[in-house]
Amino acid sequence: MTTNRDTTIPKHTRATIMPCLRYRDAPAAIEWLCSTLGFEATLVVRNEDGTVAHAQLSYGNGMIMLGSVFDTDYGRLLKQPSETGRFVTQSAYLTVNDADRVHERVMDAGGEVVLPLQDEDYGGRGFTCRDPEGHVWSIGTYDPWAEAERPR
Repeated sequence: MTTNRDTTIPKHTRATIMPCLRYRDAPAAIEWLCSTLGFEATLVVRNEDGTVAHAQLSYGNGMIMLGSVFDTDYGRLLKQPSETGRFVTQSAYLTVNDADRVHERVMDAGGEVVLPLQDEDYGGRGFTCRDPEGHVWSIGTYDPWAEAERPR
């Protein structure tokens, strides 16, 4: 375990890590993420053509940022799951109160569950799914900050 940590680097704010995603149909992705997974769209900046220049979706004390796919310097650094054989190199974990309830919402919304709902050896209950554009989301009750939940 690394103990040589510089505590002056992270800004002390509500959440210090925010995954950033790109979607071909960002308005539809925002709707799905909010209605199915429980995000709240707190800022959506649209371009004149209806694409999303920037959006912020809050989730508890966390947030993701997303936008439409654009051919820009930053956009050329990213590939969509549809361009990589549906493989992703990163995913996000959502801590929820009731994984069974969210699993049901994902199924009702036609989501693809790729790892089944199950109790985990390290604590909590969860599953993994894809959103409509193939991004991978792990969802569960495990709280890595809760000392009492950690197996000994």
